[in-house]
Amino acid sequence: MNNKVLLCFVLIQISWFSSFAQERTITGKVTSKEDGLALPGVNIVVKGTLRGTTSDIEGNFKISLEAGDKALSFSFIGYKSQLVEVGNQSNVSAVLESEATNLQEIVVVGYGTQKKSDITGSTANIKGEELSKQPVLTATQAIQGKVAGVQIITSGQPGSSPQIRVRGVSTAFANTTSLFVVDGVLTDDISNINTADIIDMTVLKDASASAIYGSRGANGVILITTRKGVSGKMKISYSTQVGFRQAANLVPMANSAEYANYVQASTGVIPPAPQNNANTNWYSTILRNALEQTHNISFSGGTDKSTYLFNVGYMNDQGIILDNTFKRLTLRLNSEYFITDQIKLGVQASYSNSINQNGFNNINIDANGNVGGVYGDAYRAAPIIPSRIGGLYGNTSVYQNVGNPLLDLNDNSVKVDNNRLQGSTYLQYKPVSWLTLKSSVGADWQNTLSRLYDYAFTAIGAGNVFLTPGGNQLNTISDLNVQNSQTFRWVWDNTTTITKKFDKHDFTFLAGTTAERYYTQLFSGYRNNVPPDPSLWYLDNGNANSSQNTGNGDEWTRNSYLARLNYGYDGKYLLTATVRRDGSSRLPTANRWQNYPSVGAAWVISSEDFMSGQQIFDFLKLRASYGKVGNDQIPTNSFTQTVTQNQAYPFTGYLNPATPGSLIQVIIDPHITWEVTTEYDLAIEFAILHSKLSGEVNYYHKQLDNGIDQVPISGTVGANPATIISNVMGIQNKGLEVVLNWKDRINENLSYTVSGNVTLNKNQVTALNGGQNIYDGYTGSGGFVTNTDIGHPVGSFYVLKTTGVFNSAADVASNNVNYGGLSKAPGSFKYFDKNGDGILDPTADRVFSGSYQPVAYYGINLGVKYKNWDFGTNIYGNAGNNVYNGKRASRFQGTDNIERALVYNRWTPSNLTQTQPAANGGNLPASTYFVESGSFVRVNNLTVGYTFQSDLLKRIRVANLRVFAMSQNLFTYKKYSGFTSELPGSPTASGIETQTYPTTRTVAVGVNVGFLIRDEMNQK
Repeated sequence: MNNKVLLCFVLIQISWFSSFAQERTITGKVTSKEDGLALPGVNIVVKGTLRGTTSDIEGNFKISLEAGDKALSFSFIGYKSQLVEVGNQSNVSAVLESEATNLQEIVVVGYGTQKKSDITGSTANIKGEELSKQPVLTATQAIQGKVAGVQIITSGQPGSSPQIRVRGVSTAFANTTSLFVVDGVLTDDISNINTADIIDMTVLKDASASAIYGSRGANGVILITTRKGVSGKMKISYSTQVGFRQAANLVPMANSAEYANYVQASTGVIPPAPQNNANTNWYSTILRNALEQTHNISFSGGTDKSTYLFNVGYMNDQGIILDNTFKRLTLRLNSEYFITDQIKLGVQASYSNSINQNGFNNINIDANGNVGGVYGDAYRAAPIIPSRIGGLYGNTSVYQNVGNPLLDLNDNSVKVDNNRLQGSTYLQYKPVSWLTLKSSVGADWQNTLSRLYDYAFTAIGAGNVFLTPGGNQLNTISDLNVQNSQTFRWVWDNTTTITKKFDKHDFTFLAGTTAERYYTQLFSGYRNNVPPDPSLWYLDNGNANSSQNTGNGDEWTRNSYLARLNYGYDGKYLLTATVRRDGSSRLPTANRWQNYPSVGAAWVISSEDFMSGQQIFDFLKLRASYGKVGNDQIPTNSFTQTVTQNQAYPFTGYLNPATPGSLIQVIIDPHITWEVTTEYDLAIEFAILHSKLSGEVNYYHKQLDNGIDQVPISGTVGANPATIISNVMGIQNKGLEVVLNWKDRINENLSYTVSGNVTLNKNQVTALNGGQNIYDGYTGSGGFVTNTDIGHPVGSFYVLKTTGVFNSAADVASNNVNYGGLSKAPGSFKYFDKNGDGILDPTADRVFSGSYQPVAYYGINLGVKYKNWDFGTNIYGNAGNNVYNGKRASRFQGTDNIERALVYNRWTPSNLTQTQPAANGGNLPASTYFVESGSFVRVNNLTVGYTFQSDLLKRIRVANLRVFAMSQNLFTYKKYSGFTSELPGSPTASGIETQTYPTTRTVAVGVNVGFLIRDEMNQK
């Protein structure tokens, strides 16, 4: 009996082990036939069973097969189903052919993912493949013109990040930066993120979508997911791009003869003859064709228990200004570990080092209101002075109050060295299929060391040509400035997600907490008489008696509670409700906590029974939302009263000793609170013509309340008691977004896509509530040129209005307005006397003259594939905005150079005009003459590529090989006479060109190549 029992037990074990041994795990990837992109959310089912899985965000899947399982069925809404025989393979790929729309793709949202068709808020998703097609520092530059409602303002300066405005400007004083969430780590800057590392970017535009981020959502939220490894043999990928940059739109300046003609006409004085026959083009002197290159190599792979991806990226971008170079090295390691079937551990870590050498000089404004610095000096410097002769610099300052632009670059050394370590780790536990518990910790550490060394320049040579005593660039003693800053931020998230389906009801409930801490400190030191040898550029090598040290810092914390419910009934009726409660140490105790609710609803009309017989709409959805988001990006000490001690105060007259006392230096509002933005959203999404044409129309209404502004107070308190910062401002943005996408396949060899988007936005200040309008945009001698006031857009231009040009003495005599110190002669401007008092007041008679904020901005994108060839282009533009030509307005004296167009178009007795004045010495008042149209349209990107396919490549282990040529900013049509219409700045002082770094044009070639492991090659 015992032997029989033992035999049965052995047979059972053998049978069990046999069946276990026959179980195997299949991995693979699902992609789209049309564009080769990964397809997330695809249903993969073992043929003849109910066992299945879905592909992840990168299209990867993993499924277990039992003995007898022979095939996998792949199905995805919008694509033709496919049956794939497995055989003895352990890795299976499926390529699905599109037949409808991509509305079922999975996109990342705050603290989770959703099907695009189920989203009730306003979002936009961009794939990493699209981002990596352009040679840019940050991914946000690459989405310019691709996302409705998102305005990207770029600069040609190496190492600079673009400004992002989501649905208009919603603040005047607080921070306008969008929130970035990189693999769960919150940050305001992604200049450390290699675009090649990104697989997915989602923009949360409306309050319903971004309310899950509460006090950080007012300026929009951008979620970034970086690439991960895929189970299987190691794969190696390499990409490179090499090209040249050049200034895209230079302003032609007068040559020596034209300059002499204009100066004589404006001053009556004949300028000196050109020194050494000089005819200097100062822009050609300081600019160059700059080399740019990027390289990326990645290693990825894994098993059914863990995956990994390691990427190394290098960028070297020479600026178009001499001696300007930006270099960046990035390292990324992303890995996941499947500890058990229920527990997963993920780690994402990145390191970056960037060095910006001799960066673009800051704007300098001297006591006379002249704008200086390398670009300001290049605009004003006379062409009759040579840049260099025999190693000596031409002395522009003997003839003008302008520095030699070439010496501006060479008389100092600027180096900014930045090291940044960013990462996150999470632990996810699924005790049952419908419950997910997740805890994640993210950290961001940054150290920046800046060094500015000014060389000593003494008297050299003689005469007007060479650097001599009295030149404004002489520096008799060297000096060194060193600045070191450290920043650290951590965030800890804990979430619980419940996903259940009952009959036709789908529920997803998310609840969690998040904590965040930010800390920064800065130290700055100065010494002079430091030796010129770079190896000795340390503070202790300078004059100890000249030592100057400063420092500052900041620290704040946040704590938040959040919850979100997603409900769907029968795929037709969708509801999303979100609430977040934020607490911030930046605000006083009484106002420290704030609630941010939102609700969104959608009706998928095309799923209704009454739509089943119609042949027009393949998909039709109506959605609406409401939500509140906040902004606590104000100085941490905004509500803390500070008192300065040991201030002298004479009680009994100036002859008696003063008594020490204390003084309130800053007046604050102890009740200051959050800026709150309330937004309403209404949209319709559709797909027609077998989903070849899809799109959406979106209306939004954003209202900022409790906006921060200056409030006048009594002049009897404090040291400078003119104003106090408080919550008194209201700002409104109303707009319409239209998106259209057309996708078609002509035949097996030819397919194409065309997409376009346009955003119409109206911005205006709606309330000040006792606050005062804000004058800003200081341009030197022109004073402030913007005014933020009720009924007008934030940062509107506020200048005198020109009404023409005096064309004769009789014309002058007929004008009864007293112009004061301004010229009133034939050839000079006529100005509008706004208040009609007969006196032209450069302040009281100013008028509003448009804004830098565009009425419309748009993008057009085209992609074509023919056999192995691919072609793509992106066009971007905006319309209805103005810019201020501050560089032209900064001409302060008659010896400054002049734009060539003004030499020939100016007023003369024989060339009567109402738009251009006669030759003049500059120093004109701020007026509409300097306000120009900022509208432009630009071919942002043009790319042609070829993908090689041959058995020879497979034999040498090359999985894929693509070569391409591209151009960025190939052509720009603009009405503005300056360098560029893209002029970033603060909310109240944007759109002003003084010495803005010009937009650059890039022409480059590149290669993308992937390598196969031999085992994989044989399988294929």
